[in-house]
Order: sequence, then structure tokens, then C-alpha cells
Amino acid sequence: MKGSLQRIALIHATPLAVTPINEAFARLWPEVNISNLLDDSLAPDLARSGKLDDPMIARFRLLSDYVVECGADAILFTCSAFGKAIESVAAAHAPMPVLSPNGAMFKEAISLTTSPSAGGRIGMVATFAPSIPSMEREFVVLTKSRGMEVELECACANGAMEALAEGDTCTHDALIVEAARNLAPCDAIMLAQFSMARALSALVSTVTSPILTSPDSAVRKLQRLQS
Repeated sequence: MKGSLQRIALIHATPLAVTPINEAFARLWPEVNISNLLDDSLAPDLARSGKLDDPMIARFRLLSDYVVECGADAILFTCSAFGKAIESVAAAHAPMPVLSPNGAMFKEAISLTTSPSAGGRIGMVATFAPSIPSMEREFVVLTKSRGMEVELECACANGAMEALAEGDTCTHDALIVEAARNLAPCDAIMLAQFSMARALSALVSTVTSPILTSPDSAVRKLQRLQS
């Protein structure tokens, strides 16, 4: 697929993810064409049901089929709680690039571990608690497939996403900083949700570990696929 990415479809489960990823493309890869598809019922439905069931997975297949019919050359999901559904889409549309929200960030993070074979440590801060189990699973699968023993320490900045939805960006950023500072020393800290990217500057000034955001990592990965 290298050299053929003319249009990238972004599929969102929350409006909070739309601006961060569009800003990342504007900064890092403004030449590519992007489209946005939002179904803001996905995250609330998952939170209510507490599980990623077959009907939910089928909804992701429908969304992906739609953007492919519209001419997408690649798909990037920005909703980090739907790992199995995204895997189903990737299988259905192979060999088209189908990126999970955090796969690129995970790979960048483990490349920063000081001793991946002996047990480095990566921190991850989330603002949407239901996303953590599927992300932990994805991280473990990735590290095991590479023969690595990397510890993942997770923390949830409770209340941060709600604060952001209400326009209280200061509280959102402060809660993320507090959660990150409570982590044990890490080789890198990942921000789990796309909407958390706005807290990067606050984190850089308060913690010493490298900070990775999922929007920037995803755009860099797509650029590499293009080159």
C-alpha cells in the first residue's frame, strides 16, 4: 500500500477526539486528504453495556464499509475502547491499512524502554476507564509478539473527560498531570485518549519521562506507510 494513501478516513466515537487528530494532521501532514465520520453513541453505549458484544462489532464493520465505499485508502480509529471491533475491521478490509488508535504509540513507547528484554516500564494515563482493559490487552499482545517483557502501569484521571466535555480544560489538564505524577518512574508515558493531547505541554513541564500522544504517533505511522 505504500505510495497510495490519498485519502484517510478517521472514525470517531466521541467528538472530543475530532479536533486533536485533525490538528495533528495539520501540523505533521497537511498535504493528505482526510475525512471524519462520527458516531457519538458508541462510547456511551459501551459504558452502559460494559462489554464489547457482537452487535457493537457489527456497527464498526458498517462504519468501515461506508468509508471504504467513499474512497478511503486507509482507516484510523480514534476510539481506544474498541480493540476487538477494530481487529474485525482490519481482517475484513485487509490489506488496506486499518490503524487502531494506540498501536503506533505503543510501538514508539516500547522503543524507548531502556531494557525491553529485561523488563522496562511504560506508563499510561487514561481519561475513559472502559478503554483500559482492551488497551492493556493490545499492549501485552504486542510486547509478547516481540519477545519483550515490558511492564505497563495504568492510571485513570477520573473526571478529566467530563471536565473537558464541559469546557473546563484547566481541570482536565490538571487531573491528567496529577495521575501522571503518581506513576512509578517510567521510560515513557502514553496518553491513552486522543482528547488528552491538549495536556501535553502541561505534562512536559512537570514530568521528566518522554510523553507520547496517540494522534501524533498515528500520523507519523501513516506517513511511514506512504513513503
